Amino acid sequence: MIGSGFSRRNFIKKASLTTGIAGMGSINLVSGRTRKKKEINRREVWVAGVSQERLVADSPQQMLDLVLSQMEKSLYYQPDIVCLPEVFATSNIKNPYSLQEKLDFSNEVLNTLSKFASQNHCYVVAPVYTEEGGDVFNSAVLLDREGKGMGEYRKTHITQNEINRGLTPGPIDPPVFDTDFGRVGIQICFDIIWDDGWAGLREKGAELVFWPSAYAGGQTVNGKAWQHKYMVASSTRKGTAKLCDVTGEEITQTGFWTNNLFCGPLNFEKVFLHTWPLVQQFGAIEKKYGRDIKITHYHEEEWAIIESLSPDLSIRALMNEYDLKTFNQYALESQLAQEGVRKKSMGKG
Repeated sequence: MIGSGFSRRNFIKKASLTTGIAGMGSINLVSGRTRKKKEINRREVWVAGVSQERLVADSPQQMLDLVLSQMEKSLYYQPDIVCLPEVFATSNIKNPYSLQEKLDFSNEVLNTLSKFASQNHCYVVAPVYTEEGGDVFNSAVLLDREGKGMGEYRKTHITQNEINRGLTPGPIDPPVFDTDFGRVGIQICFDIIWDDGWAGLREKGAELVFWPSAYAGGQTVNGKAWQHKYMVASSTRKGTAKLCDVTGEEITQTGFWTNNLFCGPLNFEKVFLHTWPLVQQFGAIEKKYGRDIKITHYHEEEWAIIESLSPDLSIRALMNEYDLKTFNQYALESQLAQEGVRKKSMGKG
C-alpha cells in the first residue's frame, strides 16, 4: 500500500467538497508562502503545461518527483498557472497499483502540489483520484496561489475500462472557477469526444479551459478553442501538450527539443467578434486608440480579434464604448430572434 500522512477523507470532510467554485475555498493545505507575492497583470497570463512523453517511473513517488522537476523549470517564467496530465502520478508506472492505492497516493500529490503553488504563488491544476460517499472519481483539483483548494472537476465521460476498474462518472454540468486573471474550466481526456461539457463552459463564460489527458488529441484540441472562442491548454501523458489561442492557433507546445514542458503567455484582454457589421466601427477604434489596440482579421471566416496592448485600456471598456458584442453574444441573439419568428409563424397556423 502506498503510504501518506495526509488524510483525503479528512480533507474532503473539512472542505465540504463540491464540484463548484466554492467547493474547497476555505481550506488551506499549507501555511503561508515563501515567495513574495507577484503583482497581477490581468492582461498577460503565463500558462505552463507538462507532457509525460518518455517519462517512465518505478513508483508513483518517483513519477511525482519527475513531473515536479519539470514544473520547477517553468519557474524561469514565473507562471500564473500550471496544468498537469490526467492522474499523472500513477500513470506511466512500471509496477501495477490498485485503485485504492492510487486514491491514497493522491493525498501525497495534493500535499506536494499545494506546497508548490504556495511557495511559487501560482495556480495548479492537479489531476488526481478523489472519493466521496464511496464513489471514486477521475478528477482535477484547482489549487489557488496560496495552495488552497478552490474546487474540483470530476471527469464526466469516463471510459468503459475506467468503469470496470471501479470509477464513477462525474456530473454532466461542469463547474467554472474565478481566478484573479479570469474564469477557467476543465475537461479531462475522453471528454473531448463529447461537446456538452465544452459548450457548457462557454455558456458559463469560461475564458481558458484546461484539458489534462492521457493522449495528445491533435487538432481536436485546436478545434475546441476556435469552436467555443476560448483559449485551451492541454497537458498529456504522451505526445504533444500545447497552448491554443481563441482562434485555435498554437501559441506554444512541447515537441522534439522540448519533450516535457511548455510555458507561454496569453493576452486575456481580447475579444472574438463576427466581422460584419461591427467592422464599420473599426476605423473609429483604430483612429482613437492606434498602437494601444491590435485588430486581426480572418478574412474568409469573417472573424475579427480586437486585443488591448495597453495596461490602461480594458477590452470591456472598449466594447462598452462602441457597443460591441462578442461572437457568442451575436450568435445567441440571432438564435433567439430566429426562435421568436418561428414561434410567431407557428402561431399563425
